[in-house]
Amino acid sequence: MIKLYGHEISGNSYKVQLMLSLLNLDYEWVRIDLMKGAHKSPEYLAMNPFGQVPLLVDGEIQLADAQAILVYLARQYGGDQWLPTDALPLARVIRWLSTAAGEVRQGPENARLYHLFGAGTNINIERATQKSKLILTQLDQHLHVYTWLEFECPTIADIAVFPYVALARDGKIDLEAYPHVLAWIDRIKQLPGYIPMTGL
Repeated sequence: MIKLYGHEISGNSYKVQLMLSLLNLDYEWVRIDLMKGAHKSPEYLAMNPFGQVPLLVDGEIQLADAQAILVYLARQYGGDQWLPTDALPLARVIRWLSTAAGEVRQGPENARLYHLFGAGTNINIERATQKSKLILTQLDQHLHVYTWLEFECPTIADIAVFPYVALARDGKIDLEAYPHVLAWIDRIKQLPGYIPMTGL
């Protein structure tokens, strides 16, 4: 049985939950109470020394980092639809995983952290807002041409980028100026197996 350690308002935990649901995989949810510091407990740090969620356990495998988990699930259970194996298509998907961990994190994710959790001491909200507008503008231009981030079907690129973009309003980022992004969000919500998250 797969176990997923995470928290219900973590967008990174949610993207793995969403992928598991889209793949129709059974799993056990193990809630890690971030507000009480459970992710820094000795027991959890023994499994994930970075002290972050999510963490996936599949048999003997323990794997941290949402993007890495998406790669594992796609390759182990999803086939080429979710993660192609040819060099160039694979590289194009990986580029979006980097975008999720880079520009999306620096923009909408950080803006959400600032406004939702009062993480003001560590986050420059002006910079996060500026980064949000930059990545959302690029996404909107891209999705004006493409139905999905890459190719003619959804891949883990879409699943990696989706949560914090869709949650941008939590960071006081207005999505109305990005109609193609909004249409893409709606397409993801129509996928068989889609599950919502708190705030979506």
